[in-house]
Amino acid sequence: MESPVQLLNVLEWAYATGVGEQPRAPGPTGPPRVAGRPGPGLPGSPLTRGVPRQPGPREPGTREPGTPAASGSPIRPRPTGLVVVVLAPHDPMSRGQLRRMAELARDQGHEVRWEEARGGPTAPVATVGGLAGPLRRAHRIVIGDPFSRYVQLLLTITRARELVVVDDGTATMEFVAQLARGESLVRWHRRGSRGARDLLFAPVSASARRMLTPSDRRSVEVFTSFTSLPVEPPPGVQVRANDFAWTRSAFGPPRISRGTDLVGTSLVETGVVDPEHYLGAVAALARAHGATRYFAHRRESAEKLRRIADRTGLEVVRPELPLEIVARRGPVGGTVLSFPSTVVHTLPLALAGTGITVAVCDIDPVWLTEHASPRAEGFLSEVTDTARDVRRLPASPLSAP
Repeated sequence: MESPVQLLNVLEWAYATGVGEQPRAPGPTGPPRVAGRPGPGLPGSPLTRGVPRQPGPREPGTREPGTPAASGSPIRPRPTGLVVVVLAPHDPMSRGQLRRMAELARDQGHEVRWEEARGGPTAPVATVGGLAGPLRRAHRIVIGDPFSRYVQLLLTITRARELVVVDDGTATMEFVAQLARGESLVRWHRRGSRGARDLLFAPVSASARRMLTPSDRRSVEVFTSFTSLPVEPPPGVQVRANDFAWTRSAFGPPRISRGTDLVGTSLVETGVVDPEHYLGAVAALARAHGATRYFAHRRESAEKLRRIADRTGLEVVRPELPLEIVARRGPVGGTVLSFPSTVVHTLPLALAGTGITVAVCDIDPVWLTEHASPRAEGFLSEVTDTARDVRRLPASPLSAP
């Protein structure tokens, strides 16, 4: 696992399939961090000018809080659950959410291995070497991101007869489509090959794609909340629906406020949407719908969030857990607005029965940058078109920066 959402969906898969212990009420996780002021129980939060300061690099010889002293060392081994391997990213917000999700995973009877897979030049060798034995012995492997080069490399080691792919956001839709068409696994927002590194890695990627194709020796399952996939999965790929039953059983029901919340995206950070158009759209949405809070995506830059707070007056919130859990715990607005993203598929499931409305604002093509992939416009439309139980909002009145 490389992201908090992937780990959340592993817990959902384990609950749906009966792996591990029965759900227990998670321990207190505290309120979400609110940018611009310390939240309750967070005196002295490291906040500055509307957004939290990013933690600096750790001193040599120190380790991630809540992780084993040595990379790859097991934590609280419990034979009833999964062994969850976290390939820790660099991004501080992702690391923080992953730490919190790792504690929830342990509470559910799963063992967690925290791998500093990107901790230096020798880290990949140490990580792959430490995981080679368990991967060869495993009968079943659950992965969170089939597009990840790290995951693709690890897939070349395993001999597992069962492979399960859990959601990594909207990328799951593109994964199924590319697998069905027999194409190379390339993220939807990339324009294609980037050069020599892609050519060198091509054999590994091709091997991973073969591993993810069902055969007489291997079954493949996709566990997804995207039940309205744009294409039929390849023959032999089993699709299991993720309805966020674990999240609903463990959290909530939420306290619902009278306000409206707006969910941010990383479309600017991935080079898909122009920053000025995005800022204009956020401001227009906030005015039109009376939004008061902006739930930041974990990859949104501090400078971008400062501009949003300064221009719109929105209270910028940096969630410490995936939004599905944060919204389920509450407080949450009676209406949640979003641009095309994973949450327009997942929040209606996590908030089922609460009466909360999830609305999605389409992306106007003029917002796209000149560097955006030719696939971007169609893919974002698919994200919205396949979403269920959401209200559609037009993009045209919001297109001016």
